[in-house]
Amino acid sequence: MQQIDHTLPWSACGTQRTLSVFRYGNGPRKAYIQAALHADELPGMRVAVALKSRLAELEAQGRLNGVIELVPLANPIGIGQMFQATHQGRFEFNSGKNFNRDFPALTQALVERLEGQLGDNGEANVTIIRRAMLDTLNELPAAQSELDGLRRLLLQHACDADVVLDLHCDFESVMLLYALPQNWPRLRTLAARLGAKAVLLAEDAGGNAFDEACAVPWVKLPEYFAQANIPLACIATTIELRGMADTERDPCQTNAEQILAYLAEQGLISGQWPDAPSDCCQATPFAGAQYAYAEHPGVVSYLQPLGAQVRIGDPLFEVIDPVSDRHSVVRATTDGILYARERLRFAQPGLWLAKVAGSAPIRHGRLLSD
Repeated sequence: MQQIDHTLPWSACGTQRTLSVFRYGNGPRKAYIQAALHADELPGMRVAVALKSRLAELEAQGRLNGVIELVPLANPIGIGQMFQATHQGRFEFNSGKNFNRDFPALTQALVERLEGQLGDNGEANVTIIRRAMLDTLNELPAAQSELDGLRRLLLQHACDADVVLDLHCDFESVMLLYALPQNWPRLRTLAARLGAKAVLLAEDAGGNAFDEACAVPWVKLPEYFAQANIPLACIATTIELRGMADTERDPCQTNAEQILAYLAEQGLISGQWPDAPSDCCQATPFAGAQYAYAEHPGVVSYLQPLGAQVRIGDPLFEVIDPVSDRHSVVRATTDGILYARERLRFAQPGLWLAKVAGSAPIRHGRLLSD
């Protein structure tokens, strides 16, 4: 195992923040796994603790067939952002920006750099494109903030990986994945192993989140170089490891083993591993997800459990104003699974309270919320 420590730029005088990457194995193929980019989402960090131990064992046994890079704490900025004993790890205090938005978009720069370099050899093209990605990132102007520097470092480590897993969670949630539609066939067994209850697919969810920054160039470049053989060389997904309170040891260790079994399936780990279950949830368009909001302030009571199958018109939650006694019930506007709920129980303007994954597109434009 090799530990690689990067000092973030622009730390305040007298302070220093470090991003630590743990590299296991060697070989031409690579997987990249990071946790807690939203620093208050800790289940991924607990899974990473289990992965760290198991990867050390597998490396000592000589069972790693490629490189596996693990970043168990992907956000050294947000991990210390506490306000009155409440973790505020989703947005950077200095800028107000979401830590998982606005990663460098590489496609246009790659198109200019790759002109005349790609041919019929797919394997050679992958090597050329990955080198161009690293060169593009290395030649960007100097980082203007800690957050800017962090984004570049994470993408530099991930952009040459065959598999990219970004470990997150929601407030209260079932196990689910976000991915590009083009990657879903190769992610189905991962969803099955994890027991995912929902998979949401979008080629452009808006905001250029980390997984899209890694995967989208491989989808877009063939549109510019139609005569070249450009494989879909990066399987990238965001894994929502249930809810923020789901850090219990046994489920997290189980999830780590399920991830390792998937990497073995991809040829990165040798040995005997369980077959993926044959049953898997159906993937649905991210545009088909209902974000349900309250009509007025008040205390919230949920009327459906997480994972419930609901139909149009079914009640999701009720809101009661304790002063005026105003009462309202918010209902499903699509058939699907109730896959996430807000942890707060007092309705506020612009705050979604429930999410339902439906199969029919009902939203347009930017799909990700901040």
